[in-house]
Amino acid sequence: MYKILKYAFYDLIRSKWSYVYFAFYLLISGSLLFLTGDISKVIISLMNIVLVLVPLIASIFGVMYYYNSREFTELLLAQPIRRSNIFLGQYFGLSVSLSSSLFLGIGIPFLFFGIFRSAEIWNFFILILTGVLLTFIFSALAFLVALQNENKLKGFGFMLFIWLFLAIIYDGLFLLSLIVFKDYPLESLSISMSMFNPIDLSRVLILLKLDISALMGYTGAVFRKFFGNDNGLILSSLVLLMWVIIPVAFIARVSKRKDF
Repeated sequence: MYKILKYAFYDLIRSKWSYVYFAFYLLISGSLLFLTGDISKVIISLMNIVLVLVPLIASIFGVMYYYNSREFTELLLAQPIRRSNIFLGQYFGLSVSLSSSLFLGIGIPFLFFGIFRSAEIWNFFILILTGVLLTFIFSALAFLVALQNENKLKGFGFMLFIWLFLAIIYDGLFLLSLIVFKDYPLESLSISMSMFNPIDLSRVLILLKLDISALMGYTGAVFRKFFGNDNGLILSSLVLLMWVIIPVAFIARVSKRKDF
């Protein structure tokens, strides 16, 4: 699996799209830091970009890479290699390459602006950690969707719908439920619903660390009230890790049973 991971990583890291992805974050981060000079404000601005763009890019790249490497995958399947090792190697190679572009694109400008001497260093690490976890989560979901759909258009469409639902529609339904059932105690429901959405949970994780009450929203305020900042950070981080582990386990299981 490590050899397949290494091949996938080097193959993807040389892709022009990896350079575009890296250059985008490098330009955005550098521009914001140069214009504002306030690391805290830049982290908040990047949060909104990361929470939307990272899942979208991971979803698109995950589905594209699976379908475009189909011939190479069939060649590997003819070799005495476990199926799960092939697909997990490709998945981790994709996730690591995207995470590297994200980390370097955001990290280099912050490094020049002295992030290691700033009091915002831990907020910066939380932002990077959230971006990396979202990359691994949505890459896994993309691989899982592609494994179960032979048709490219169907796979793309279904994965884009998942991203759209979790990024936009889910929050709308959540707010609607809060309005409809406003006369009832909804704290437990709001925490549970947030855990079923990695994007919403990532937002809570960042805002708990930044401790910005004005931007917390209902869910963030409930997390801070019931768990406190530190316990809320630990809980949300563990749930995000479960969002990585469970889809990866399904990839290994589906690849063993799939008839190629």
